[in-house]
Amino acid sequence: METKMLRWTTGLTRMNRIRNDVIRQKFGVAPTADKTREARLRWYGHVLRGKEDSVHKIGLNFEVTRKDA
Repeated sequence: METKMLRWTTGLTRMNRIRNDVIRQKFGVAPTADKTREARLRWYGHVLRGKEDSVHKIGLNFEVTRKDA
């Protein structure tokens, strides 16, 4: 959705065949992968600061054993 708005702002469409990363660079917007990585790190920090008995913290240390069929 964000790239769609950036394209609309510049007056470009997909038919102009300009790559999304070029448009993001023009506006100084970080790539989607970087934003996702930051959000994951933020969430991880949030979980670490939580109570020891919270579901998220328990799930963080949960070990899954694999059963071979």
